[in-house]
Amino acid sequence: MDFALTFRPFRFRLSQPLRTAAGVLSERCGWLLRLEGFDGAIGWGEVAPLDGSWLTRCEQELGAMPSLLQRDQLEERLPQLSAALGFGLGSALAELDGLVGPRSRTGWLPPPAAAQLLPAGGLMLPQLDKVLEQRGRSRELTLKWKVAAASDDLERRWLEQLMERLPSTAQLRLDANGGWDRRTARSWLDALAGDSRFAWLEQPLPPDDHDGLECLAKYGPVALDESLACNPQLRDSWPGWQVRRPALEGDPRPLLRQLQEGVPWRMVSTAFETGIGRRLIHHLAALQMTGPTPTAPGLAPGWCPAGPLFSDDPEQVWAAVI
Repeated sequence: MDFALTFRPFRFRLSQPLRTAAGVLSERCGWLLRLEGFDGAIGWGEVAPLDGSWLTRCEQELGAMPSLLQRDQLEERLPQLSAALGFGLGSALAELDGLVGPRSRTGWLPPPAAAQLLPAGGLMLPQLDKVLEQRGRSRELTLKWKVAAASDDLERRWLEQLMERLPSTAQLRLDANGGWDRRTARSWLDALAGDSRFAWLEQPLPPDDHDGLECLAKYGPVALDESLACNPQLRDSWPGWQVRRPALEGDPRPLLRQLQEGVPWRMVSTAFETGIGRRLIHHLAALQMTGPTPTAPGLAPGWCPAGPLFSDDPEQVWAAVI
């Protein structure tokens, strides 16, 4: 079976810059993919690595792709491609094969209620007040706060103010993006581990400090994120929570299959996609919510702008980047 591949570049700015311990993210760019089968069926994909060097590699790999691709050659080549390109092509193949989308039994599943992403630094408390005013004491309220982006003393004072405001039924996740050392991470974990509102520390230590992460997990809940990208084998061995960002992981079909089979301790997270990539992220998040460990996905509502680039209709998204 042959497929015709076409692609178009896209670029957009986030509604507000996202500041983390790893830096500031304000813009996303990449390519939209259109894979058409011999029968006229279309599968859509998105390619958008976060790192600039990977963006260059994706551009080179896309430029080397023939416009007509044979199925067996594509499947053989896919594992060797950069992760973001693997996600785009795997997404398109999943749609063409009826694993997701209009050809599937379920269609595209709508997203469940997502965690609210709080900005780092002094903007956190005003945004928290805004969220609480809108959501009240909702039992579904889950908050994620980016930490390790300011001095530890200052962030600890902000944490005290956050916890004073936080309803008893809410859940709080703290994401350090690998920005803490062992002593700091242990101090935060000791301060929060006994609070029923505390969900987990997300990537509290650098990805290469696996011994430190394992040790820390003995004292409270630790979720891995960047470690999973640096060491993909951990996706099969880490026993606790995994923050899965499918758009940056490669072919999404293995994760799709795992979630359909009910693998626990997975939380699906966005990498700030267009409407094309977001359809699959929402679908995976919905599957996770039906599994044995349902939890609010990290879809960062409100952080992407409005417009046709974020439509649920892939044709509208495709036309928006002409």
